[in-house]
Amino acid sequence: MKYTNMMRGIGLGAALMMGGAFTGSAFAQQVVAGPSAEPGCYVPWAADTAFFQYPAKTGPYRIALANGYIANTWRIQMIQTAKAYAAQPEVAAKLKEFKVVSTGEDVAAQISAINNFIDSGYDAIVVNAQNPQAFAPVIKRAKEAGVVLVAFDNILDTKDAINVNVDQEGLGELWGKWLIAHIPDGGKILEVRGVAGTSVDTDRHNGIHTVLDASGKKWDVVEVVGKWDDGTAQKATADAIAVNGKFDGITAQGGDTGVVQAMIDAGHAFVPFGGETENGFRKFCAAHAADGLKCSSAGTGPAQVAVAIKTAIDALEGKVVPQSVKLPLAVVEDPNFKDGENFYADQSDNFFVGNSFPTCGINFDAAEIMGQTKDDQ
Repeated sequence: MKYTNMMRGIGLGAALMMGGAFTGSAFAQQVVAGPSAEPGCYVPWAADTAFFQYPAKTGPYRIALANGYIANTWRIQMIQTAKAYAAQPEVAAKLKEFKVVSTGEDVAAQISAINNFIDSGYDAIVVNAQNPQAFAPVIKRAKEAGVVLVAFDNILDTKDAINVNVDQEGLGELWGKWLIAHIPDGGKILEVRGVAGTSVDTDRHNGIHTVLDASGKKWDVVEVVGKWDDGTAQKATADAIAVNGKFDGITAQGGDTGVVQAMIDAGHAFVPFGGETENGFRKFCAAHAADGLKCSSAGTGPAQVAVAIKTAIDALEGKVVPQSVKLPLAVVEDPNFKDGENFYADQSDNFFVGNSFPTCGINFDAAEIMGQTKDDQ
């Protein structure tokens, strides 16, 4: 396998010559009967989820990762995990090339990158989409060109590509229920949101408010933007405390270590907190449980990118996969935080815990991931 700069010399017509020979569009996936090739790994999202089968291609394959936003720990670790997975011998043997591009918060730039990958004849593109509704034209192009398109984390609003994700709205509901259980009479909540416009931010936010609104209690929710980043979330939390005073509970989509640090710096009492799976956050939850920091730490580690790459490879090999794959949440709640089991006192705060999907044969240790770079390649 080799890493190269993106080739621009192969046009769409050449890419179209690389497909199979199914009926209808010669290269498009077929809707077939389930189950999937690996039912334990590829769990369909719902009872009515379709199953796809693509024309089998002979490897090794050229696969690209088109990432958007990069400026937080989760995205950096996700890029590192993707590279670590692609470097595993059994995976590397199936790859001719693995390309990574991060385009920031510019939706048009991400779409342009995907178009370039299609024009350059890549076999599959894995994408963490900056906006779920903006990709219709590029989804159509990928389908016509016989390019397997797999979205994960921030997924695509389509039935023509494969989505791999956890139940993000369900995660928000979990945090909302945690707050209700520990603040049964209602109260003032700080909600630290993620990156605006992404499906993850929207779904988690909707899940939280669905549960709070249905509780019948009065909730005063103050929203700030933390962008899933410790530094940004810490400043946003500090500003919110300075303006609004005491909160009865907190929920944050990421940057949770920074949120707790802002509470400490401001002398704010520890309160029930529904948050993500950062190692630093879980360290705080374990250390300050007796002081009132009652935590629900839930989410999915950046290793879901490895499931997305595995899905792309299996689809290229002609294996049956669900159109929408549902991944399990990694959940730890007070009082079950245990050093060496679900957080690591000797590891960096800037590390997301929960990087294994055993049913998919995917498991990483910190050293394997952190030995990779976040740079484009």
